Amino acid sequence: MSATCHHHHEPVFAGDNLAFRRALWAVIAINGVMFVIEVIAGLSAGSMALQADALDFLGDCATYGLSLFVLTKPPSWRANAALFKGATLAVLGLWVLSATIWRVFVTGVPEAMVMGSVGLLALAANVTSVLILLGFRNGDANVRSVWLCSRNDAIGNIAVVAAASGVVATGTAWPDLAVAAIMAGLFLTSSVKITRQALGERGAMVAAGE
Repeated sequence: MSATCHHHHEPVFAGDNLAFRRALWAVIAINGVMFVIEVIAGLSAGSMALQADALDFLGDCATYGLSLFVLTKPPSWRANAALFKGATLAVLGLWVLSATIWRVFVTGVPEAMVMGSVGLLALAANVTSVLILLGFRNGDANVRSVWLCSRNDAIGNIAVVAAASGVVATGTAWPDLAVAAIMAGLFLTSSVKITRQALGERGAMVAAGE
């Protein structure tokens, strides 16, 4: 039977096992290294999309660390942690969106070669993270938020590489800005999904008297 079923006799995976902990530590290390690389490359290349992606790596490091911390805590802690992650994603999304709108009025074309090469490196890092976490994509809001963040990263990196090609083709910053805006949208939609599931889990706990 699928792990996505929600019958009462099937407990939802909460991530409290050694394999999931090891997977989290691995992706925390990958995200930490890529944040440093991308923030330097994004600033030097003047790429809003790379800077948005770097922020995403930093946010993931923090949220994965929080996920590790609450694994052995009561269900209410895990639901609250997921709510916090949802709020953080919303803030990141709004920041990237506002920064991108601001950049529309600032001239300057980003360095496409740096964007493309770092985007490909980040894509490789995130595909690795996705593969590590593939077996844990179903679970409570805390576990699911980890999977959604990694999946978003991989999508975002494909978009960054596409944006680099667009910058070369058009000679303008518009493809870079468009991708940054799309990534902001991804942050916001994931925030809604995680928050909705976490609120549902909290509501179920209240109804059960936990």
